[in-house]
Amino acid sequence: MNNTVKLTISDGIAEIRLNRPDRLNAINPDLLAGLADALRNAQADPDVEVILLCGEGRAFCAGDDLKEFNQQSTGEAETRRFIEDIQLVTDLIMNGDKIVVGAIHGWAVGGGLEWVMNCDLAIMSESCRCFFPEINLGLFVTGGVSSLLPNQVGLQRAKELILFGEHITADEALKMGIVCRVVADKILYEQALNTARKVAELPKTARQNVKKVLNRSFQLSINEAMKLETDATVECFLDPEAMMRIENSRIN
Repeated sequence: MNNTVKLTISDGIAEIRLNRPDRLNAINPDLLAGLADALRNAQADPDVEVILLCGEGRAFCAGDDLKEFNQQSTGEAETRRFIEDIQLVTDLIMNGDKIVVGAIHGWAVGGGLEWVMNCDLAIMSESCRCFFPEINLGLFVTGGVSSLLPNQVGLQRAKELILFGEHITADEALKMGIVCRVVADKILYEQALNTARKVAELPKTARQNVKKVLNRSFQLSINEAMKLETDATVECFLDPEAMMRIENSRIN
């Protein structure tokens, strides 16, 4: 595990914290590798009852790091590897035995919003904002969103949110079913930690079966959606128009 992700384990709770605060925890290969390692370790540790996922600094996750986009799209093999690493994180969150509680603040954008939707219980601070920027950048969504979002908000609303990158408030995310609860900013971490503790106190087999059965009730469609997403996203990453839009959208 590298220093872009912190893993601490205490009293049965594995806290996984994204740790690129200077880049709003934007996604790059190091963060993906660190997050995957942390999730694997937490899922495999018999002392861990529940996982708490959060972000350091001013945001949960600002999506792909556009400053490093060139490194992620040098060719089809490298691009496919990067996208598959993104999909691996979703697989580890959704298909692992342990409940994942998300503490979401600041911004949850693109891949960051996908991870919010992958959590079993996501709690969001009231000032948080989220959106899908991919299509406006000439890219495509991942994280099973093409299956999860229509199931949560309806097909036409899902298309609208993905196509236009509409900004979503925390209250709107709650009404859509993207998160389970919205709380005041100052108590977000406390509320998420308390939720994780409540999960840890539940009977282990029963809580694991809640996750397994509910997630797998639509899992085939998610797995197929992720395969289609990977192919579509690789194609978009390698599109010269996407590169031009990325160059014009970078924040220095």
